[in-house]
Amino acid sequence: MSQYIIDIKTPAQAEAQTLKADYSLSNYGFRYLHNVYWNLPAESLYEEFIFRSEGSISHLGPIVVDTGKHTARAANDKFVVKEAGSENEIWWGEYNRPCSIEKFNALYQRMLGYMQGRDLFVRDCYAGADPNYRLPVRIITEHAWHSLFALNMLIQPETNDEMRKFMPDFTVIAVPSFRSMPEIDGTNSPTFIMLNFDQRICIIGNSGYGGEIKKAVFTVLNYLLPREGVLSMHCSANVGKDGDSALFFGLSGTGKTTLSADPRRRLIGDDEHGWSDEGVFNFEGGCYAKVIALSPTAEPEIYACTRKFGTVLENVIYDRVTRQLDLDDENLTENTRAAYPLHFIENSVPEKMAGHPKNIIMLTCDASGVMPPIARLTPEQAMYHFISGYTSKVAGTEIDLGKEPEQTFSACFGAPFMVHHPYKYAEMLKNKMMKHEAQCWLVNTGWTGGQYGIGKRMSIKHTRTLLDAALSGALNDAEYRIDSFFGFEVPKHCEGVPDKVLVPKETWEDPLAYEEKYIQLASLFIENFKKFQEGCPTEILKAGPDLSKR
Repeated sequence: MSQYIIDIKTPAQAEAQTLKADYSLSNYGFRYLHNVYWNLPAESLYEEFIFRSEGSISHLGPIVVDTGKHTARAANDKFVVKEAGSENEIWWGEYNRPCSIEKFNALYQRMLGYMQGRDLFVRDCYAGADPNYRLPVRIITEHAWHSLFALNMLIQPETNDEMRKFMPDFTVIAVPSFRSMPEIDGTNSPTFIMLNFDQRICIIGNSGYGGEIKKAVFTVLNYLLPREGVLSMHCSANVGKDGDSALFFGLSGTGKTTLSADPRRRLIGDDEHGWSDEGVFNFEGGCYAKVIALSPTAEPEIYACTRKFGTVLENVIYDRVTRQLDLDDENLTENTRAAYPLHFIENSVPEKMAGHPKNIIMLTCDASGVMPPIARLTPEQAMYHFISGYTSKVAGTEIDLGKEPEQTFSACFGAPFMVHHPYKYAEMLKNKMMKHEAQCWLVNTGWTGGQYGIGKRMSIKHTRTLLDAALSGALNDAEYRIDSFFGFEVPKHCEGVPDKVLVPKETWEDPLAYEEKYIQLASLFIENFKKFQEGCPTEILKAGPDLSKR
């Protein structure tokens, strides 16, 4: 606060208002701010970042930040304001906790008062590469690096005049130093993420984790776009040389970013997309990749981005003398992240758009080690597994998650960000798959040869080989076996992958232990799906595991 009291001039203060929009912060109720820095380029944000001691610069130029207490999303601290306009459309419950408009307004007013006399950074940008569906978003942040994060992760206006006339349809305000008072505000902790669809505002406090900003925007799109007939998806996407696009669904840690960053295919985006009547489009302008134990040989495209000016590195350990990164060090968290513009990936698609997908990949990290490495699904099975969203949460992606993977079901492979009931998204997925003749594959990137602690993680080489065969069409005419419990088709052979790997039971030393574990997993699927049975057609219910076949 000392620079505010004695009014020390900051590096970018002179040009802070140059790219200011006509729609000012007074429209949000901000008063008596110190300085507001509008739409600064990366170079200016670097200068402000260093001036404010928000972090350090590492070898070859990326900035490194420590996000503090929160090194992952605070999933239990997200709330949605319950109001008449959206109340009947929202899937209330564990991930969409209701909050009264009175509580929101009171907390918001205290946040506005807290910011008096302080500096703010404003980033005006778009969510959605397709101009027919893009959402003008304003990101207001306390930290300079959060503004750089938004610059990397979202799509930027192209001209100064566009910035001046920018009119946001939704605004995210992130103030990490501001805390709520649970006993007054009804929050679970001093941390909060509150979405107000009526006022078109999200407020975030007591968390410096950049992922909260990113996922707040994603949650908004998950509410708005399905109402326009666009399927919003937690997936990465790429496209082949013949224009054959592919979608990769999966939670953080299942391989979405790694597997979609294929040098032989062009990257559309690594995490969030929409599927409209015209094709697929990226919501973002950047990538937010996990970098723990990143390999320069297995993941060269992502690794290269950890050595580029403009990249934001969260909670990555580095040598303070040489500024060299240690990507293997998980001292702060296993959830180390890099946020960088999509164009840092050399073979990315500049337009961030492509045609309708020919293949859909559902990635699951099976910690029990019993799922096959790849399986072909019918449209009904695809719908069942999409609603189920089975995987194992990998350490670091959420607060309070331990070292050992935790088996879980996350509807639509991203339940914390889904606003409507999962069936709404699943029905849209099935309809689009059938209309555009897309094939769906279930791919296990988890364990083989035994459960976690006994077996080993699936070879990324084998996974890539199987994916290549699926995407190229080589698996279309393969010979298949029907899985005894789940009923999906598993290929018997794939060139470059040992036949034994395709039959998980044969990779276990104890076949009986495998059988027992597989029955347990099937039972978990059945139990989990009970919460979705009401309203689901019979053919979807029948697409799940059948234990009567054992």
